[in-house]
Order: sequence, then structure tokens, then C-alpha cells
Amino acid sequence: MFDFRKFTEEKEKVVDYMARDMRAISTGLATPQILDMVKIEIYGSRMAVPHVASINIEDPRTLRVSPYDKDIIPNLERAINEASLGVSVNTDSDGLRIYFPQMTTESRERNSKTIKEKFEEARVKIRSIREEIKKEIEKMSRDGEFGKDNEERFLGELQNNVDLANKELEQIFFRKEKEIMGEE
Repeated sequence: MFDFRKFTEEKEKVVDYMARDMRAISTGLATPQILDMVKIEIYGSRMAVPHVASINIEDPRTLRVSPYDKDIIPNLERAINEASLGVSVNTDSDGLRIYFPQMTTESRERNSKTIKEKFEEARVKIRSIREEIKKEIEKMSRDGEFGKDNEERFLGELQNNVDLANKELEQIFFRKEKEIMGEE
């Protein structure tokens, strides 16, 4: 038997990474996940915004970020602005308001192009993992660990796993594309 755990683990990393990347792309609606990837320099280390503040949706285009420590408001504002998220930030004594601008046709097309690139990058990574596992299966067959019939069966299983991984990536991509185009 061939153990496909390595493929599954690597595939999950690719899927998770792509999903995180997709969350960081604006759809024109206020989504707290857009701040998941923003890091703030605080207490001598870099921390994600959700670890230092509560994030709430005030209305469809506005997030309210309330830091647990009010002294970090300037650092928080700087980190969000430097992240180039395409949002505007307003501060007050209690925290920040993040305003998401109305998406234009141009910004929708630009974001759609960006997610297509990220989707293709993820597919390339899956193909790379497939090639690595395929070489491993072929080597094990040449070394006599199993016969040609088992090699073909394992290669078929590998391709099935790749197809399932690509379907998973496609679902993430199409869901995000619908959000960007305002269809969801």
C-alpha cells in the first residue's frame, strides 16, 4: 500500500494558504477576515490585528476595530494603511473605523484578475506536489516494493486526489469571484 498522507498534508497547506489569500482581497463589503493577514508591531513582536483588537461589522461597508490596549491605535492605523487594502481608516479615542469603498468595474476586474493569478499559483503547487509523489511511487515500483499493477493503481489514486484538490480550489475561487462581482 502507498500512503497518501504526504499529499493530503501538502494539499491542505495549499488550500488553506489560497483561502487565506482570497480573504485578504476586498469585495467592497466589510469583512473582518481582510485584517487576518495584517501584522502590527507591538510589544516587541509582530501580531495579527485580530489578536490585539476586536473587530465588528458596523454596516455593510464599515468595520469597527477596538484595540484591547488604546495606546496601540496609531500603530494599528499605520499597519492597516501600509497593508494597502484599498480601504480608508478613521481613528477616534476608542479605535478605528475602516471604510470599504464602493467597488468600481475597474476594481472588480483588477481583483478578479488577482484571484485568478492566486488560483493558478495554487494549481501549479498542486501539480508540483503530484509530480513529487508520482516520482516517489515510480521509484518504489522500480525498487520492487510493489508491482506494475499497484503502481498504476496508485498513480490513478494520486490523480483522483489531484482532481479533488483542484475541485476544492475551484470552489474557493468561484465563491470569491461571485463575491467580487457582487453576485453573492
